[in-house]
Amino acid sequence: MGIFKRGLSKTRQTFFGRISQMFGNTDITPETWEDIEAMLVQADLGIETTQTVLEYLQEAVREEGITRTSQLKKLLKDALISLLDKPTELNISGRDLSIILIVGVNGSGKTTSIAKIANRLTRAGRKVMLAAGDTFRAAAIEQLQTWGERVGVPVVAHKPNADPGAVAYDAIQAAKARGIDVLIIDTAGRLHTNYNLMQELAKIKAVISKAVPGSPHEVLLVLDGTTGQNALKQGQKFTEATEVTGLIITKLDGTAKGGMVFSVQNDLHIPVQFIGLGESMNDMVYFDPASFVDSLFNDE
Repeated sequence: MGIFKRGLSKTRQTFFGRISQMFGNTDITPETWEDIEAMLVQADLGIETTQTVLEYLQEAVREEGITRTSQLKKLLKDALISLLDKPTELNISGRDLSIILIVGVNGSGKTTSIAKIANRLTRAGRKVMLAAGDTFRAAAIEQLQTWGERVGVPVVAHKPNADPGAVAYDAIQAAKARGIDVLIIDTAGRLHTNYNLMQELAKIKAVISKAVPGSPHEVLLVLDGTTGQNALKQGQKFTEATEVTGLIITKLDGTAKGGMVFSVQNDLHIPVQFIGLGESMNDMVYFDPASFVDSLFNDE
């Protein structure tokens, strides 16, 4: 079983698997549309995205003269895939130093995601450095340092409560001096509703941009997949503050709310770069729309 199929088993079993069971070989009726709508909403696609999918299906049924529910499964897969953008490669090549800024709320899995990206890039031959920009929690600094040791990459850190902009600046200077080609900067987890902290995030980004014009080259927002539709509001606020370029959606293996990926993409129009499908270093994978959608259905 592939990592997508294994990691998305809860979402598949709870909702999308039941949708698959609906597609027997009966006539399409008004109740068919009501059942599909209810299932998609329960799978956390959200009302707006669910309506988009239903309109796609109903138009295809009219155009192709489809009358049986057994013909709807492929159409539903096509509709879902059409909602998802295939991510482009991370913009971390073609220059001496590329900078990735990581943002998100507390508990979303930021630090672990940083370690997994660093591990992936290191294995690909890149020289990586981490910056402990979450200075509000001593535990966050220690955690990133521990991950750095495990992955085998250097970590630049200051004392707790230091200015995170100063950490970012010093890390950039250290990265230049040591010939690092990818610097990943952590930031403190913050609620998207806290205006002052969101403003501080914009200031950190300004420090980075001044030290390396045109940077950060990627701003990746980490969203907790278990939060479902709540992730939308987070995404909107973080995008306003930092111009997010890509999404990392974590903990999808532990939730039945995998449908939130569709609404987040549909609403924010920001590509999902990585998804977290487990605890191990290799369980954060590049997002692939077709594999993701296929894994949501109980196909024999």
